[in-house]
Amino acid sequence: MDINEFIVQVALPEHRVFAEEIVTEMAESAKARGTGIAKRSPEYISNKMQEGKSVIAFHKDGSWAGFCYIETWSHGQFVANSGLVVSPKYRKAGLAKAIKNEIFGLSRRLYPKAKIFGLTTGLAVMKINSDLGYEPVTYSELTQDEEFWKGCQSCVNFEILKMKERKNCMCTAMLYDPAEKKHEVAKQFAEELQKKPKLYERFMRIKQRLVVKPKPKTGLKALLFLFTLLFK
Repeated sequence: MDINEFIVQVALPEHRVFAEEIVTEMAESAKARGTGIAKRSPEYISNKMQEGKSVIAFHKDGSWAGFCYIETWSHGQFVANSGLVVSPKYRKAGLAKAIKNEIFGLSRRLYPKAKIFGLTTGLAVMKINSDLGYEPVTYSELTQDEEFWKGCQSCVNFEILKMKERKNCMCTAMLYDPAEKKHEVAKQFAEELQKKPKLYERFMRIKQRLVVKPKPKTGLKALLFLFTLLFK
């Protein structure tokens, strides 16, 4: 199975019949990962399709294969590509990357001046984001819109986020800023992630220990040191 067997496109109003299936798979995928996501109703997903603010993928046999949608925060200054999900039977075919590329392009067309951001714990998503020009950033550089952060309440790590006063958590924050000219650095970061996945895994294990039980003054320095190792 390869990417040529799929159609990835901007979702249309007639695709609303797949909203229930999409929402169910979002919840199941989050449960399997042991994480949480901002829970969305079929009506919410349907509205995104109606507004032309989502991307859907189908296998050539017509079955639903994947989905992602756009959310805006802080009066359109920030955009998030949310709810990325791929049907289990179609994983490992490069579909997540194809959907991310399509939703990223749609976001840039609809909101050319907006900063595009994401929170993730997955190496694969970090690699895809870095390829697109996202860079790791601190939480303070993300939207401070309260409605966005309310979406984290359904995550299993929400208590950690509260304890850290929204300054840190288990997810890595990544940001694409169209006003910045650092996107080549982000691509280099993506290449290093590809070369050194075990170092990233080590980074995440240490981050988990530091976030849950930080040592005074040393936690942030340790995390920054691990990031610099990726470029050595």
